[in-house]
Amino acid sequence: MSHHLNQSTKDCIAACHDCATECGNCFAHMVGKESDNSCPACCIECAAICRLCSDAMARNSPFAQQVGKLCADICDWCAKQCDAHDMDHCKGCAEACRRCADACRSMAQ
Repeated sequence: MSHHLNQSTKDCIAACHDCATECGNCFAHMVGKESDNSCPACCIECAAICRLCSDAMARNSPFAQQVGKLCADICDWCAKQCDAHDMDHCKGCAEACRRCADACRSMAQ
């Protein structure tokens, strides 16, 4: 079975990869530190769904849109958690999460 990825899907895969990377970086900086919210735990959840979503899109899964919607919701949650902190790695993570959520919503339409 052959299929070509459209630009929206390619952009979403790239956003998912970037988000997973930023979440991993944020987690590495935050693990073991005090937090009054779900950061860094949200980063692990977010990175995992981003990897799943990019894989689903790459293989043209019949569930890619549903996974994309869930990915957008988890990215929104993680962005809110990380944006509550002033550290650069948290701000970078939150921004990557917002970009990924937007890309996933566009893909999932």
